[in-house]
Amino acid sequence: METLKTILYFSIFRYPLKTEEIHHYTNHNAISDTKNELQNLINQKIIVKIDEFYVYGNDLDSVPKRLKGNLMAKNALVIARKRAKFISKFPFVEAVGISGSLSKGYYDEDSDIDFFVITKPEKLWICRTLLMLFKKIFLFNSRKYFCINYFISSNQLEIEEKNRFTATEINSLIPIHGKTVFEDFYKNNEWVLSYFSKFNSVTNSIPDIKKPFLTKGVELILNTKLGNHIDYFFKSITIKKWKSKFHYLSEEDFEVALKSKRNVSKHHPSNFQKKVILSLNSKLEEVHLKFNLILTKENV
Repeated sequence: METLKTILYFSIFRYPLKTEEIHHYTNHNAISDTKNELQNLINQKIIVKIDEFYVYGNDLDSVPKRLKGNLMAKNALVIARKRAKFISKFPFVEAVGISGSLSKGYYDEDSDIDFFVITKPEKLWICRTLLMLFKKIFLFNSRKYFCINYFISSNQLEIEEKNRFTATEINSLIPIHGKTVFEDFYKNNEWVLSYFSKFNSVTNSIPDIKKPFLTKGVELILNTKLGNHIDYFFKSITIKKWKSKFHYLSEEDFEVALKSKRNVSKHHPSNFQKKVILSLNSKLEEVHLKFNLILTKENV
């Protein structure tokens, strides 16, 4: 029931899918297999089809909600591409991509524009600090069009948490700048194929990053032992601040939601990944009770 698990996953976000989209998030080789499975689910009254969208349950309002969000996403994507180009000019940024709801074609009044940033090794925390200072000073700490909450370095490209949530995020990621680095990123995360066999990101159309003279100068100064010490200092004070601010998180949740290593930085204090996986497992249990269908639960 590859199709049902995909529909259930996106129903968490109230985002009904079309046939081709569902097929993209399955391991079916032929789209006819996906269509046949969808028809069987309709016949069993587990899902309904509204126009070209498949909906689980009675959430019929999710269709106009999606259509409105798709329209708003077109304008937001224009802004996001400009911001991604701007981010790429910062010191030690090696690649920038668009993630979150916008990468799936959705944006509304409550959405942020999320960016995924790959940095030079051993300089992640300098890069992150400079971007955060820009946001605080020049954007008055607004994250609406400048939400950068996931950094990794180019020497640690494999995503450690391997589950349906992270696989979906990688599968939907929109690479904007840093062609060569993104090619390596996708090679290091081919484990996504175990979730979605058609996982194949196209990076031909994206450019490599060209740094302005000023950025090159900053990198030259900080690409030294002094820079390494500064990077370690920024990492230390950030972790200290987070542990004080988010003291209510368990050690296990802190490790996942606010991962803070030399070459990885996540800032997801709500632990959204865990919430989504738990919500999905709850829906899988619901389907089991209502329709006597057993679907494998996901790991958090």
